[in-house]
Parts: sequence; structure tokens; C-alpha cells
Amino acid sequence: MTNTEQDRWSRVKGRLRSSVGEDVYTSWFARMDLESVEQESVRLSVPTRFLKSWIQAHYAERVLTCWQAEMPEVHRVDLTVRTAMRCAAPAKEAPAPVDARRAERADGRPAPELRATAPVSASHDALGGSPLDPRLTFGSFVIGRSNTLAHAAARQVAEGRRGDAVMFNPLYIHAGVGLGKTHLLQAVTWAGNSGNERKVLYLTAEKFMYGFVAALKTQTALAFKEALRGIDVLVIDDLQFLQGKSTQAEFCHTLNALIDAGRQVVIAADRPPSDLESLDDRVRSRLAGGLVVEMSSLGEELRLGILKSRVAAARAHHASFDVPEPVLDYLARTITHNGRDLEGAINRLLAHSKLNAQPVTLEMAEREVRDLIRPQEPKRIKIEDIQRVVARQYNVSRSDLLSSRRTANVVRPRQVAMYLAKTLTLRSLPEIGRRFGGRDHTTVLHAVRKIEALVSKDAALSEEVESLKRQLQE
Repeated sequence: MTNTEQDRWSRVKGRLRSSVGEDVYTSWFARMDLESVEQESVRLSVPTRFLKSWIQAHYAERVLTCWQAEMPEVHRVDLTVRTAMRCAAPAKEAPAPVDARRAERADGRPAPELRATAPVSASHDALGGSPLDPRLTFGSFVIGRSNTLAHAAARQVAEGRRGDAVMFNPLYIHAGVGLGKTHLLQAVTWAGNSGNERKVLYLTAEKFMYGFVAALKTQTALAFKEALRGIDVLVIDDLQFLQGKSTQAEFCHTLNALIDAGRQVVIAADRPPSDLESLDDRVRSRLAGGLVVEMSSLGEELRLGILKSRVAAARAHHASFDVPEPVLDYLARTITHNGRDLEGAINRLLAHSKLNAQPVTLEMAEREVRDLIRPQEPKRIKIEDIQRVVARQYNVSRSDLLSSRRTANVVRPRQVAMYLAKTLTLRSLPEIGRRFGGRDHTTVLHAVRKIEALVSKDAALSEEVESLKRQLQE
């Protein structure tokens, strides 16, 4: 490549940076390289299929326009992947042409056409990964007491290099809605792929299912499996949505193959592995064998930090936007549900301020976000907590509750614990039975009915049960 071509490429990148802004340029174009310049076409490359797909879908015309400003004779930009993920039968990644001569826009000027020049297999399509949000990086993640361990573990995974010993595998992060699971998983993916040394693939459970089913239909299941097992770091989000016996079996095989080969697996779900009732026991056992980390609800200090970070991000595009401290304090104190509500509150204030040309005030904030102020959710009670509290109350061990012992001093506490598990959690009778030493659901039903009957006529037992409920809900 000549110096002249490099100079032109530098000027094109400068035009692109000015056109889309620094943040967008850094997210999508910083790793784009010039491969060659021919008479009427330019060949560029990016390190991942996802980058290629995103640029083709959203910025193809912008890239072509910037080249034409430097070289009017250029009518096509070919975008390729430098290190495409290999499937079982590797094929060359065909460049997708951006050809200005193929179509015209409504205003008569030529428009780029994106055309797949080679068929893409179902397995290859699945390995394109699920879409990533460029905002969800470690840099934008706000750390607080509730997520410190999850953040540190995710960072450790992201900074690993090929050949390093895997410290915890799988890393399993669980939390309620809007507490930052997806942010951490996408941050791991962005950071892992930025070094371009390891192949990091981010898939939602839904995309994994779609990829597997599509591979079965097109008879490319073997290629799909082998391609998945060639990944260095597999990141699976929303595992609670994984459905179907064959899909779960394939996920189990993939999980085992990757872990046994020393590859890293990172998973997120809305509940711990033991509560994923729809999953096979083998999968739950393998998931629980790694590092399981819970991200708990956001404390007020962390909520305030998130609000400040969102205001700073908004100010990068709207310099005059300002939210006074009393408003931030009010939002942090009253919007307690999740991080998405906090972001929604800032977006509302920004829209109101910009569209009505008014400064943000406390009165405006109270009016605009009142529907986001939800009643505090009751504490999510776990069966393990019930067993622990009941065992302590009745001076028996947790293992006694799970055992087959039938002595009176164990039977009654066990029945109370089963009753509380049925009334205070959403777990099914079979799941409760399984968590109490593998008992049948009819045993649980008998215990629940027995305690219900006793509570209605035994004031002392009724008070004991109410006391246990209060302890568990504190």
C-alpha cells in the first residue's frame, strides 16, 4: 500500500470521525483497516462479523460518501472480516459490495446497495452473535456494593488471554430485571473482542435456540456444534428462557465441551441455577459448580452514581443539559426499582427540557417521573433461607430437614419449612420436594395441608409461623 493511499485513508477517517462523532467512531470504526484501493473500489476490513454487519446496515452510505469526497471515482466499498470465525467447513468470507452504481435514491443520487454475494449457512448466521449495545462497556458500568464481586469477576474474565488458566468456570451471574447483568455480559464481550486475540461470542438464550433449530432444519447441526465449541469465550444471556429438550441437551453438551477444553463460559439469568426448574439436573449441577454471583438490588448511593453517569453521557450530546443536585437526590431516593427506570427518568427530563426549552426543576421531575415511583417489591425469599431460619428456630440442622428421618422433632419443622416454601415462594410442589431431599410432590402437599389445618386451631403454632415469616421478610 502506497503512502498516498495511506494519506487518503487518514483523511477519510478524519471525515468519518467528524461526520458521526467521536463516540460512534470509536465504537464502530476505530478497528477498521484499509486493505487495498483499486480503480473504482476500496477494500476495508474489520475484526468481527458483528462489526461488519452493523456497519453495512447503518453506515454503508456514510463510508462511501467519505471516500468519494477524497476519490470521486470510487463507486464501491468492499467490507470483509479479518479473522472470521471458522465453522466446521470454513469458507472464505465473501466481501459485501457497497456499489453506488446499482441504485438511485429518490433524489436521483446514487445509493449503496448491500448484497450478500454468497449464501450464509444457518450455523454461520447463529455465530454472528446477538446485537451488542456500544454503550454497555466496563467504562460506563457504575460500581457499588451490590455488584462489586460480579464486576470484578467479569473483569477478570474479560482480561484473560488465550492459554491462561481459567479461574472460575462457568461464571454465573444472576439478578432481577434492570440490575446490570446484560451490561456486564456485553462489557465482557466488547473487552474480549477488542484485543482480537480470543473469539468471544455473545448470544441470548433465544438466539442460541434459533441457531440450533435453524441448523437442524438445514442439516448443518454438526457445523453449528463444532463452530460453537471453537469459541474461546461463550457468553449466554437470559438463560431462564432456554426451552426444549433437544436444545437444552445441546446446550449441556456445548457447556461440558467448552469447560472440559478449558474455554471460558459466562452466563446470566434472573435466578440462581438451583431455581431453573426447566433445566436438566446435569446442567444445573454444572452451572452451580462454577462461580455463582448474585447482583442484589441497587442501593441509594449506587442509584445516585448511575444517575450522574447518565446525565454526563447525555451532556456529551446536549451540552446545555443540567440536572440540579436536589433533583438527582430526589430521583435516587424515590426510584428504587431498577437501573432502567433511572435511565428512563433522565431521558424524560432531557426530552422535556429540550422540547420545551425549560430548565430541569424539582417540580418538573416530580411531575414527569411519578409513574416510575413504584412501591417497594417484597424481598425475594429463597428456599435455602427458609430451611436455614426454620432449622435455627427448632434447633435442628438443615441436613436433618433434608434427611429421611421421621422423628417428631424433625418431621414438624420439615413440614413447616415446606409450608413456608409453598406460601412464600413461587416454586412448584415438585421443585419444593426436590429441594427437600428429593421428596415426592404429594409429600409436600400433605405437609402444606397439615400445617394449614394446625395453624387454624393451634394459636402457638400460628404465632411461630408468623414469627418465621417476619424473620424471612426482614
